[in-house]
Amino acid sequence: MGWLTLRRTVVVVAALNLAYFGVEFAVARAIGSVSLFADSIDFLEDASINALIALALGWSVRRRAALGSLLALILLVPGIATLVTAWQKLQLPVAPDAALLGATGVGALVVNLACALLLARVRAHAGSLSKAAFLSARNDAVANVAIIVAGGATLVTGNAWPDLIVGLGIAALNAGAARDVWRAARAERRSAEP
Repeated sequence: MGWLTLRRTVVVVAALNLAYFGVEFAVARAIGSVSLFADSIDFLEDASINALIALALGWSVRRRAALGSLLALILLVPGIATLVTAWQKLQLPVAPDAALLGATGVGALVVNLACALLLARVRAHAGSLSKAAFLSARNDAVANVAIIVAGGATLVTGNAWPDLIVGLGIAALNAGAARDVWRAARAERRSAEP
C-alpha cells in the first residue's frame, strides 16, 4: 500500500468529515447542544487534519514531524471551543431536543466508524500524521456513542446535564489524543536527527 492509497483515503475522510460538520453544526445550533457543537467542531478539525495530511505526503520525516506537532495543537481546538460553549450553557441550562441529539449522534457514529475503518488500513504510513487521523476518528466514534447515550439520558431526565457532561468528555478525549500525537511527532523528530 503506497502514498497514493493513503492520499486517496485521507481525501475521502476529509470530505466525509466536512460534510457531516455542516449537518452536526446546524443541528447543534438549532437545539442548543454542547456535545453536538463540540463534535461538529471536531468534524471540521478532522477535515482539516486529513486535508493537511494529503498535502504533506512525500515530505521529509522532519517536515512531517513538524506538521504532526502542529496537528497536536489543532486537536486542542475543539476542547477549547467546548469549554467556552459549556460555560455559556451553564449560564442558561436548557435541555436540547433529545430525539435530535440522539439521531444526530447516530449519524455521526456512522460517519466516524466509516472513517476509522478507512484509516485503520493506512495508519502505519506517514507516522504521526496518519496516527493523528486514525486516533481522531477512533476517539470520535467513542464520543458519538456518548452523545447517543446523552440523548437517551436527556429524554429521561429532561435536563441539560447529560449533554453538558458529554461535551466536556469530548474535550478531555481530544486533549489525550493531542498528547499522543505530540509524542509521536517528537519521536519522529528524534529519529530524523543525525
